Amino acid sequence: MTAALSKTVILWIFVAAVLVLLSAPTIVILGASFTSGNIITFPPDGFSFKWYAKIAASRDLWQAFLRSVYVSAICTIVAIPVGTLAGIALAKYAIRFEKSVQIYLLLPFTIPLIGSAIGLMLIFGEARILGQLWPVGIACCVINLPFMIWAVTASAASLDPDLELAAASCGAPPLSTFLHVTLPAVLPGVISGALLMFILALNEFLVSLLLTDARIVTLPVQIYNSIRSIITPDLAAISVVFIACAVLAIALLDRLVGLEIFLKSK
Repeated sequence: MTAALSKTVILWIFVAAVLVLLSAPTIVILGASFTSGNIITFPPDGFSFKWYAKIAASRDLWQAFLRSVYVSAICTIVAIPVGTLAGIALAKYAIRFEKSVQIYLLLPFTIPLIGSAIGLMLIFGEARILGQLWPVGIACCVINLPFMIWAVTASAASLDPDLELAAASCGAPPLSTFLHVTLPAVLPGVISGALLMFILALNEFLVSLLLTDARIVTLPVQIYNSIRSIITPDLAAISVVFIACAVLAIALLDRLVGLEIFLKSK
């Protein structure tokens, strides 16, 4: 075996190992969700759709899911204008303390989420809005906003400034230049960032746990409350639904802006 062939074989072995490690949890939870037994096992004990029927008929799960969608919608609606303007500003203008701002955007990776969640809980408690659902969306936006800003900044950095100068030289006012030149140029970053914010808020657990009460729990908190007693196959079915939502989001992202643009924005 030649050296080149040996390297190729070793490379493909590593690739196969990584693919197996990444896909194994999804395959296991997918198989476990179709079990006909009453205990979550893999390989599944028979084949049945009864657990999907159970979650489809569960009013509590549907209400929790709709609350999670509401939280995600609030998060995304707030993040789009704030993140878009901030991302464009960071990419186009020489902002004072720009380095400090960029370091601040790394805080979600350096500060434990529990610290941010407790801080937001205290703030919302002082404002007497703790226990309502819409502040959870605001909190998810505050914590995950750097992802939106990075996505828009990556798109804005590739914008040719001559396009805006040409629009201005033709007599276009600043607002028209922004709406017809700048915004379309950064739209791929806006779309990818908005979808990412929606998915992150949909899956947010810790913030939802601390900022809601038992009457208005979101789906991740509802799942957590269920597994505190016993883990049943219906929870595997819910996990598969979450996976399906993520796949649909990726497919929509690829359809709208292309995955290569999204990956470059990261």
